[in-house]
Amino acid sequence: MMNDFLATLHSNWDRLVGAFGAHVQIALTAVAFGAMIAVPLGIALTRYPKIGQKVIAVLSILQTIPSMVMFGILLPFTGIGRPTAIIALTLYSILPILRNTYTGISDVSDSYIDAGKGMGMNGRQILFRVELPIALPVIVTGIRISSVYIISWATVATIVGGGGLGDIIFIGVARHNHAMILMGAIPASLLAITTSFIVGRIAKAVTPRGLRRERAR
Repeated sequence: MMNDFLATLHSNWDRLVGAFGAHVQIALTAVAFGAMIAVPLGIALTRYPKIGQKVIAVLSILQTIPSMVMFGILLPFTGIGRPTAIIALTLYSILPILRNTYTGISDVSDSYIDAGKGMGMNGRQILFRVELPIALPVIVTGIRISSVYIISWATVATIVGGGGLGDIIFIGVARHNHAMILMGAIPASLLAITTSFIVGRIAKAVTPRGLRRERAR
């Protein structure tokens, strides 16, 4: 089995490199777009808690839609290709980031906000100097969760011509070639694990020192 895997890896190395690069591009683009939508929206919803809870509930329902169904809904409008994959994965990436942004900002202690007001800060200054720095580790954790999900779901993007490591996996399934399935599945798994570790370290690094001391007690 190992010899078959190594032989398949050697003969398909260029294909693997191209698929890996496409997979990273799809996942990174989707998560980046998701963050650009979710973070500002999450901040805005903290100012309207009743609406915020309803929006998160609706997006939670959206998250339960199977990826193949989502692709099927988008196909008549966006057609076959990478844009369809990126749009669908962007929609899936929004909820974890939005929920963590909303929770992170909402959970900032009133004492910190009152201290900011006491120093003469306006609402904008309190947001950027108090709330966001404190909530940033929670927001980054949401990005971490979203990234791992999207890297996994991106393997299904091959059914709409999205490319990525899913192409190799599906070719292996079609040919009953276990070595080729592993050639696509192993890098996808390692990419998810590595991304989770790196973003997790970033979340720890952006945690304010004062909060680290509080949690260490």
